[in-house]
Amino acid sequence: MEPVRIGIIGCGVMGGRHLKAVARSPLLQPVAVADIDPDKREALANAHGIPDRHAEGAELIEQADVEAVLLALPTCHRTALALQALGRNLHVLIEKPIAMHADEVRSLIRARGDRVAACCSARFSLLPSARAAAEVVASGVLGPLRVVRFRALIPAGSAPGAPRPAWRLSREQNGGGILVNWGCYDLDYLFTVAGWNVKPRTVLAQAWPIPAELAGQVPAGSDAETHFAALVQCEGGAVLSLERAEYAGVREDLAWEVLGERGALRMCMLPRMGKQIEQDTIDATTGLSTRVVWKGNDTDPTLDMHVHEDFAQAVREGRAPHTGLERSLLIQRITDAIYASARRGEAVAFDYT
Repeated sequence: MEPVRIGIIGCGVMGGRHLKAVARSPLLQPVAVADIDPDKREALANAHGIPDRHAEGAELIEQADVEAVLLALPTCHRTALALQALGRNLHVLIEKPIAMHADEVRSLIRARGDRVAACCSARFSLLPSARAAAEVVASGVLGPLRVVRFRALIPAGSAPGAPRPAWRLSREQNGGGILVNWGCYDLDYLFTVAGWNVKPRTVLAQAWPIPAELAGQVPAGSDAETHFAALVQCEGGAVLSLERAEYAGVREDLAWEVLGERGALRMCMLPRMGKQIEQDTIDATTGLSTRVVWKGNDTDPTLDMHVHEDFAQAVREGRAPHTGLERSLLIQRITDAIYASARRGEAVAFDYT
């Protein structure tokens, strides 16, 4: 197929990662970049031989010869540029999280028309292991779902050699902390495995900031959470159990599981060599048995490639991408509800309006 001509807006760490992956794919052609920082912009454009360079994302959208744009700048700036791009009949691939709040996603849905708009929260959902796990759940072998859960706790480490980006734990710039930085991946992944059929009704959550002892490891003024836990009641009796932390005072604990009436599935969302998916099954005579239903390799270099090529194929085939705006809206609604419950100190009803 003819490569999709794409412009990259944002030449920081993620923009560089995107451009490296896009340049490797035969399905996309990077033709323009934009960033307010001239050093970052020129370095990235020079590294990939891109002559079309812009100081502003809005300028790239108006002037560059592109079919699509990839938004890799802080969350607080993305929606306005996405709306501008959609208004120019361009397709849009948006870094995660999709937006600052659900109303921004709704505005994108209204403006989309027949353009393709996708979110990069699908990075892990498009790995081969995720597709294999989804097939097991779709077969019905686990029975009606009871608990869909993740628990990803990352212990505190030594002080970093270089400061982390100021936006990363900024509510104003990023919309939140670990929940939007990593929880959106977890939700996208588990919804993919469960078939996107889980319908939340009530959310009870709590969130905590970085431990005082470690405050010096993050930029001054960081005000977003580094640890959250949530329980989400869903239609049909299923429950989502969600917890993620960084800078934590606990040993590493990683688990992604789907528990049904007749069995369970245990997975690892993160790329690994020699990964396997285990299925537990109950039997009236023999009790519980466990077997490996998938074994293989998921590697880091494929993460962005899967998202980019799914997006490009969606553009050329006129189909929905894996994680388009409607699925992104579900993830953002859950995110908003978790923050609302943590802020109020009580359960909140899930908003389907």
